[in-house]
Amino acid sequence: MAPGSQQNTLSGGDTLFIEEGAAKLVKVHPAVLFSILDHFIRRQEGQVRVIGTLLGYVEESCVEVTNCFAVPHSDKQDEVAVGQAFNKTMYDLHQRVNPKEQIVGWYATSMEGVSVVDSSSLIHGFYAEECADPVHLVVDTAMRGDTLGVKAYVSTPLTVAGIELANMFHQIKVELFSSEPERICIDRMIKGQKSPFTSSESLAEITEELHGIGVSMERLLGMIEVASSYVDKVIAGEVQADEETGRRIADTLASVPRIRPEVFDRVFNDNIQDLLMVSYLASLTKTQLTISERLNAAM
Repeated sequence: MAPGSQQNTLSGGDTLFIEEGAAKLVKVHPAVLFSILDHFIRRQEGQVRVIGTLLGYVEESCVEVTNCFAVPHSDKQDEVAVGQAFNKTMYDLHQRVNPKEQIVGWYATSMEGVSVVDSSSLIHGFYAEECADPVHLVVDTAMRGDTLGVKAYVSTPLTVAGIELANMFHQIKVELFSSEPERICIDRMIKGQKSPFTSSESLAEITEELHGIGVSMERLLGMIEVASSYVDKVIAGEVQADEETGRRIADTLASVPRIRPEVFDRVFNDNIQDLLMVSYLASLTKTQLTISERLNAAM
C-alpha cells in the first residue's frame, strides 16, 4: 500500500481506514547518529541490535531529533523487555539539563539488514505511552555498499469496521540537520585525522589557535577568489548571470562592515594580543595546578 493512501475497500463491503501520522519529516542532528553508533559498538556480546529513546522538538508535521540515550532491552523470540525504570530515570536527568527536550520516539539498529521486525510493534507501543505519535528511527549498521542507511517510520493503527487490529509502519522523509557549531566540529573531526574512518577509535587532533585562524583565513580568501572570478566571468559574458547567486553575494557584501584598512589592522592585532594573553594565563594556571598537586602529594 502506498504511504499516501488512506483507505482501501475490502471484500464484503468493509472499509479499511489508516489514519495519517502526524510527522511527515524527521530532522536528525549528527550527535544523535554518533551516539547510536557508539551504543552499537559498545553493545553486549551476542546482542544483535540496540534501542534507545529519542529527544527533541515537534513543530507541526516536523520532528527535530537533537539528543538520545540508550535503553537496555531484551529481545528473545516473542518476548520483549524494555528497561522502563531506566528510561524514566534517564529522561528525568535530561530534563534537569534541558527541560525543553521532550521524548519524540525511539531508535534501533537494523537486525541483519532488516529495519522493522516483529518486536518493533511491541516496543513502539511502549513509546506510544510516553509521547504522542512517536517516531521510529532505524540506523542500518550493516553498511551495505559502504553507506550508513538511516530511515524513519511512523506507526498508524490498522482498523476494520471500527476495530483496531494491528499497527502499520510508514516510512517518512529523513534529513540530516546540523547547526553551525556542529558543522565546524564535524569538519574538524574529519580533517583532524590522518586517516579518517579507518578505525572507530581514531581521534582528531586539535590544532593551535593561531594555526586555526590561519587556516580559516586561507579558506576565506579562497571563497572570495571564487566569488570574484564568478563576477568577472558574468561581467565578461562568459557565464550566464544567476539572480539568486547575485543576491547572495550582495547580501554577503552588505553584511561586511565598512572600516578603513589601518583601523582593521589595529583591531585585528588587538584581538590577537587578547587571544595570546588568554592562552598565556590558561597555561600559567595549568602549571600552578600541577605544582599544587605535586606539593599536596609530597606532603
